[in-house]
Amino acid sequence: MKKKYDYLVVGAGLCGAVFAREAVNAGKSVLVIEKRNHIAGNVYTKNVEGINVHEYGAHIFHTNNDEVWKYVNQFAEFNRYTNSPVANYKGELYSLPFNMYTFNKMWGVVTPDEAAEIIEKQRREAGITEPKNLEEQAISLVGKDIYEKLIKGYTEKQWGRPCSELPSFIIKRLPVRLTFDNNYFNAKYQGIPIGGYTKMVSNILDNIEVRLEEDYLNNREEWNQIAEKIFYTGPIDAFYDYKLGYLQYRSVRFETELLDKQNYQGNAVINYTDSETPFTRIIEHKFFEFGTQPKTVISREYSSEWKPGDEPFYPVNNDTNSKMYNEYKALALQDPSVIFGGRLGEYKYYDMDQAIARTLEIAKAEF
Repeated sequence: MKKKYDYLVVGAGLCGAVFAREAVNAGKSVLVIEKRNHIAGNVYTKNVEGINVHEYGAHIFHTNNDEVWKYVNQFAEFNRYTNSPVANYKGELYSLPFNMYTFNKMWGVVTPDEAAEIIEKQRREAGITEPKNLEEQAISLVGKDIYEKLIKGYTEKQWGRPCSELPSFIIKRLPVRLTFDNNYFNAKYQGIPIGGYTKMVSNILDNIEVRLEEDYLNNREEWNQIAEKIFYTGPIDAFYDYKLGYLQYRSVRFETELLDKQNYQGNAVINYTDSETPFTRIIEHKFFEFGTQPKTVISREYSSEWKPGDEPFYPVNNDTNSKMYNEYKALALQDPSVIFGGRLGEYKYYDMDQAIARTLEIAKAEF
């Protein structure tokens, strides 16, 4: 007997919403369920005093993918926000990305040749030829001074591990420029959806049935009865009741305040790069949208090791976890009625554009 829906989509974040949209566009019947009390997953924005607050941390859309950019512009108009974060090291302020402003403040150099010479000298002194970990990769990119002040403390707070124990690929995308370009992302397209991400995801889910505060894993037998196939965006290890073990994640806790002042820090993102400051960064949300509201909202971000009950944010893609994930993936391949997607379902760090591109790829193969 045919089931009520062709697809049950578990999770109303970006990946779930895009898959549901593509399924409906292909003439399929779809139900989306979400365990939280809101759509949009971790890109959820909440309006506070006219400010779109990024409840789960800063999300800046950036992409070089023409197809993805065209796709999202069906559902949102984007502003011209450019990500130019600042690094605060014990009260010293430096430009991020690392550029000529950074090098001038750090070393007093004025020309690109002078900066490059210092970086090369510090790399040689460290004796690094083939970087084996994040620490060696960072020193080879920007030298020891910048690594010690602006990378080491921040990264170890973020990942809860010494930089010498982290894989080098984490920092390979770190922008280093011998120019005065302050744009963190080297992307063709960049911005924030006007009206916030929740509005954008709501537009993607337009005329699609969504039920909130429904946890698939608490009632999976019943949910499985109503749909032919499942698109699942939760943690893959949780789907299999952790039978092969717990994959590791980093989690993030936010302390958010509404302040009765117009301007707290003068920038959307300031990273605190010393090891003594317990939080990694402060976000001032109004500046993502050039806000002029009389009040402001700030969020301090604290990174922590994930434990059951916490929200998983970042997969810890070391060898041990990758091996365990591959074992879970082998289980998943045995069940053609379930499709795993997203950062948690595929245990992979995705930027927003990569998450959308991957979901569109899955949808094209499916419909």
